Amino acid sequence: MSTTELAWFKSSYSGSQGDSCVEVAVTEQAIHVRDSKDVRRPHFVVRREEWLRFVRYVSHG
Repeated sequence: MSTTELAWFKSSYSGSQGDSCVEVAVTEQAIHVRDSKDVRRPHFVVRREEWLRFVRYVSHG
């Protein structure tokens, strides 16, 4: 799947100026993450299980 086919979105916590943000796209197999300031750069992919582990970790401070 190419990056143009993915449905990218920013967090609702992202600022309105569009700086210092990441965008994510969710598929059945993985979470794709990219820099919103330069979407032409390569993005990285994380398995869903690993993403959930990361989210749990950061949500518990």
